[in-house]
Amino acid sequence: MRERADELGVDPARIAVMGDSAGGGVAASVAILARDHRIPLARQLLVYPMLDDRTTEPDPHLAAAPTLFSYAFNRTAWAAVLRGHDGTRPVAPSVAPARNTNFAGLAPAYIEVGEMDIFRDEDVSYARQLWRAGVSTELHVHPGMPHAFDVLPLGGDLRYQADKIRVIRSA
Repeated sequence: MRERADELGVDPARIAVMGDSAGGGVAASVAILARDHRIPLARQLLVYPMLDDRTTEPDPHLAAAPTLFSYAFNRTAWAAVLRGHDGTRPVAPSVAPARNTNFAGLAPAYIEVGEMDIFRDEDVSYARQLWRAGVSTELHVHPGMPHAFDVLPLGGDLRYQADKIRVIRSA
């Protein structure tokens, strides 16, 4: 995209990555790879991202909550991504972004997750690592919300979409 920016009518200074759930993990991985290959990104938008292959043990406070993405599904998803690996051996940050040890120089981040999402703690931890590395990070933990709250019919709160649109426009 950067190489063909003029042809595509794209401002290369405003290229960002975005994804939700497993796609949020992919977007975080792309941001790490972009930094490592010196490809500047304007922003990374990570919506309830799946970041850590090691967080498959149920949190008793979250395990009982109704959700679209259960701990069993999380274990299955990571097993598929890692070909049966159980989260105990080294994994590259390009596969499991929470395994990253160098957060310096990553694109500014927007992260949102529901309070009742099994990814809550790993997403908050990821934001904390970004902050510690000096990366500007906006974090939203939405009270009482499960995984995929922004696409579920939970009362039509458009604030979730408005926040993402605001961040995209500001990139």
